[in-house]
Amino acid sequence: MDQRDLQKAVELRHALHAHPELSNHESWTKAHLMDFLRQNTSRLDIVDKGSWFYAAYRAGADRPGVAFRADFDAVPVADELDLPYVSTVPGVGHKCGHDGHSAALAALALEIDREGADKNVFFLFQHAEETGDGAKVCTALFRDERVDEIFGFHNRPGIPLGMVQVLDGTVYCGSEGAILDFRGVPSHASMPELGRNPAYAISDIIQRLPQLQDPGRYRGLVLATIIQVDVGERAFGTQASRGKLLLTIRGEHEEELQRLQDELEALARERAEAYGLGLEIGYCDVFPNTVSHPQSNEKVRAVCRELGIPVREMPGPYRGSEDFGHYTKAIPGAFFEIGSGESCPDLHTVGMDFPDAIIGTAVDIFRGLIGRA
Repeated sequence: MDQRDLQKAVELRHALHAHPELSNHESWTKAHLMDFLRQNTSRLDIVDKGSWFYAAYRAGADRPGVAFRADFDAVPVADELDLPYVSTVPGVGHKCGHDGHSAALAALALEIDREGADKNVFFLFQHAEETGDGAKVCTALFRDERVDEIFGFHNRPGIPLGMVQVLDGTVYCGSEGAILDFRGVPSHASMPELGRNPAYAISDIIQRLPQLQDPGRYRGLVLATIIQVDVGERAFGTQASRGKLLLTIRGEHEEELQRLQDELEALARERAEAYGLGLEIGYCDVFPNTVSHPQSNEKVRAVCRELGIPVREMPGPYRGSEDFGHYTKAIPGAFFEIGSGESCPDLHTVGMDFPDAIIGTAVDIFRGLIGRA
């Protein structure tokens, strides 16, 4: 890619890194990205959609449309790196690399604005990936514009710098946060038989979790992870009467994730009835499984071969979640990974920093995909 565009993209990433914002609070980030595109492009149509936005290069109403997505939210992890662009927000940092995703997409916009394209190209800048809120809203793009295919990438620590990983089918597992809220009856601690304590129901459920997620019962990966157990309060004269069990449940296949959810709910209701408890069940941070379509993935492989970029097949789906799956439920597309280096600290850790070196790699792959869309 053009080295002047690359330098602008690096400076943009550093600015984003220094000003991280959590999901659904990305006002400065969104405004800064829009200003960057306005100041550095002249042919793009920039469309403000509230929490998110997109820029469009229009080659003609009769031309195919291809979209590229970048997320721009940060995570509640402190940035403890000795960098001139270290986070200025205590306890918040770009520790998942979304600053790099956005910088790469902005750089692609600069290249297409200058060189043109024979297709309509949409640069989708998305909020709230970390909570699963963003992509579902942003699928409105497909109603407003003709988009035939969509691509995105994620940086991946632990694999060689610049290497691309692909996988047909499920790339990232679906997941959701389950909240089991039990309501009992308080009593004096000396007379527990007069009350109803949710601790026993919660304990029963926890002991049944290994059975619920037994790998022998499923085709793919299924997990139920305990996040929090909150029963009663520090009051030694009163028996606990309220209790919550928070779990993250996830699955490689959505139908098996749904099966786990159904069985968990049935168990919770059965235990609540057995102990005479009230029960409310809620969910948050809901992510679909992210699927890459084989025909779109084959375009990624072909572009990498042309560019001399090494490609390898992922051994299986990544256990974590990505809300990009909302896009590939609606239209064809692919989500691939670019290596951040074998010594790069893992995602969501204090030492992680997106490597500027792979911005150009992402842009070159995206440009090649425009030619194949």
